[in-house]
Amino acid sequence: MSKDIPDKQLDLLYGPSENSLKRHLEERLGRPLVLVLTENASTMLSVRLHGGVPRIRLHRMFLNAGNEVLDEIASYMKKSKASMPLFRSFVRENREWLAIKPPKKVPLKTAGTYHDLRELHDAVNKEYFNGTIDAAITWGSRSPRSSVRRRTLGSYSERSHIIRINPVLDRKAVPRYFVAFIVYHEMLHAFLGTQPAGTRRSVHSREFRKQEKLFHEYEKAMAWERGRA
Repeated sequence: MSKDIPDKQLDLLYGPSENSLKRHLEERLGRPLVLVLTENASTMLSVRLHGGVPRIRLHRMFLNAGNEVLDEIASYMKKSKASMPLFRSFVRENREWLAIKPPKKVPLKTAGTYHDLRELHDAVNKEYFNGTIDAAITWGSRSPRSSVRRRTLGSYSERSHIIRINPVLDRKAVPRYFVAFIVYHEMLHAFLGTQPAGTRRSVHSREFRKQEKLFHEYEKAMAWERGRA
């Protein structure tokens, strides 16, 4: 199968590791940072501070960028008004090889009968993430299968950058703090991204589980979930 893929595209698919890219940027910046690699073709780079620590969302293509491009990104992180001719040139030269179709626009529905996801999103974002989470949120589609309805309460798509909450939670019997916890859980996915775990990629890493417990009503939410099962 790989024989049909151009060498340049193979380089993009099998470039340097995420950790080496993170280390390079930290060395140039002179401070720790959080790096989240995405496949968002419309926003190649975004930089925000969270608790004084830079949080970088960068397109995965930059795993294959040369040091000059990465150094230019580091300069931009230090001074947001810095010019970025090498960055723009790299994007132009490599965009054609990605063959990534933009995700379909999803109609967002945040108002529920009993819970308003927009209000919960904004409250959780402000309290736990200093307003840095820019992922959209919506109620998901209803599934006719009860097993699916009960199993998956929320999801986060890195590609579309959308959090979906299972509409089975939009019931009077479901407490607000539990829906808020599910929103927090999915925002944490957006914040941390996929973490390396040995030779595999971990969705619920040790760091994820540690930060998950920072939710103020974590034990209460877990107790309610156990009673729901």
